[in-house]
Amino acid sequence: MLLSINFPAWLKPEIIPGLPVRWYGLMYIVAFGVAFLLYRRQVRERHFPMSEDDLSGLFFWGILGLLLGARIFSTLVYDTKDYLLKPWLIFWPFSNGQFTGLMGMSYHGGAIGGLLAVIVFSRRKRFSFREISDMYAASIPLGYTFGRLGNFINAELYGRVTTGPLGMIFPYATPLPTSELWVREAAEKTGAVVRGAMVNLPRHPSQLYEALFEGIILWAIIWFFRNRKPFKGFLVGLYFLGYGFFRFFIEYFREPDAHLGYRIEFVKTYLSPAYAHPPLSFSTGQILSFGMILFGIVWLLVASRLPGREPFHAVTADSAAGRDDAEKTERNRRRKLRKKLR
Repeated sequence: MLLSINFPAWLKPEIIPGLPVRWYGLMYIVAFGVAFLLYRRQVRERHFPMSEDDLSGLFFWGILGLLLGARIFSTLVYDTKDYLLKPWLIFWPFSNGQFTGLMGMSYHGGAIGGLLAVIVFSRRKRFSFREISDMYAASIPLGYTFGRLGNFINAELYGRVTTGPLGMIFPYATPLPTSELWVREAAEKTGAVVRGAMVNLPRHPSQLYEALFEGIILWAIIWFFRNRKPFKGFLVGLYFLGYGFFRFFIEYFREPDAHLGYRIEFVKTYLSPAYAHPPLSFSTGQILSFGMILFGIVWLLVASRLPGREPFHAVTADSAAGRDDAEKTERNRRRKLRKKLR
């Protein structure tokens, strides 16, 4: 009995076969567009004093910082081969004479690069970093959802082998040797077709797990608090804490990079990382996500005690008129009271 489904055969990385235009790149554009529209909505609904030019400039530098951070961090942490001796290849979008784009982007590096860009922009334009980064935090997760959908379309970053009903057979997943007992048992449980010495087993669609939890659910939580935050910077801390929490646990369903494996193993295991992720073994993504959790907690504690912690509240025309009427009424009341006292 087959307990998994095949990756959709009609879903290809290229939008138009034969042309160097891929769904993954389009998903990035959609992600940036969604984040921009959500940010602009917050600016307008809060009457925040930011012009369209400032908003465009903020996103330009934010996206540039994100891309630079994501690419550089990826080459430093995940794939250092050739780049140390040939650093110009970091941003070289060709491989073997073919256009491939920038292959290899690190989310954590993108978060660092984007955060630094927002800090620099806010200082130069004299905006409150805590205010504009809070609006960023309420905009990014939903856009991030499309990035993970791009990974799914590429059939990359798939998860560990599973014999459960959520398994999916990815076409580019690494085949596993049938000489391993656990591989034969998993193949029998899932009904996978065994031909020869290797077999492609069902995997967790961990890209979709991340799109759901790190994207849609995290966005819904932060969006709910966008007008209810107790202090400036609250949403930034909530974002780092929430993303780190979700990513840390979803990493248990992902297969770590084959050339990296587990960076920390409190209890040594000889099981294949494609088969099991022991609770006390931690991947690179988990270590970085744990750092995000710590940063989020520390930031919330610090931001709650910083001066000028009250969130921005714009005075609209209606509220200003209402305030003027209230002040005029109060002045008249005091004038009448003084006359009576005379």
